Amino acid sequence: MTGSAPETHRDGKPTLEYVKGMPKTFASMTNEQILLFAELEIPEACRECIVRDVMVVDNVEYDEAMKVFEKIAETNREGMTAAAFPFYLGMGVALTAGYASFPLVFHKETVEWFNEKFVTLELPPPEDLETYFEVGAASWEWMEPILGHISFFLLCMAFSRSQLQNLGIRPYYHWQRERRSRLLIKSYPQYDAEFLANYSKCDRLVEPHEMSP
Repeated sequence: MTGSAPETHRDGKPTLEYVKGMPKTFASMTNEQILLFAELEIPEACRECIVRDVMVVDNVEYDEAMKVFEKIAETNREGMTAAAFPFYLGMGVALTAGYASFPLVFHKETVEWFNEKFVTLELPPPEDLETYFEVGAASWEWMEPILGHISFFLLCMAFSRSQLQNLGIRPYYHWQRERRSRLLIKSYPQYDAEFLANYSKCDRLVEPHEMSP
């Protein structure tokens, strides 16, 4: 006669014996739990899928499979800096243009240089360029169309971006993720392609995710 199954809940609350068996690391979770979290793009779960697949394919234990995963992770990060470059470039251009706008509007020597090289309008007499506000009033004659048009262009781009987000479209970001996952699958064809792709896509551009056990 077999004993009854241990009680898991009492009065709608978990029992002590039940919670003692709660997994505290991804390595201790069941295959079903790992697959569920991997579909949610949890990096540790995606890693665990690859590790367990390596164990089966290579017929090795967990620690040896983890060493193979570390090589896979290194391969996945190859070319990551180049993939992130457009984002760094956009951020750099925006910061540079933003800070450069101050001297181009309010700094007398910069305004005079810019006018001489690119505008060639007659500036007010020196006595009308003695303060930052007077310099700004003079430079605004040509800076207003530039800054105004750029502002309108960025407003249109921001609205367009919001519509792309509503549609779930991120052209370059999705393209570089798909490209990176294809390269990883090509580098390790012996392992499950979906596991490799899931891990590759959840890896961050700037720095690798700090994995918990």
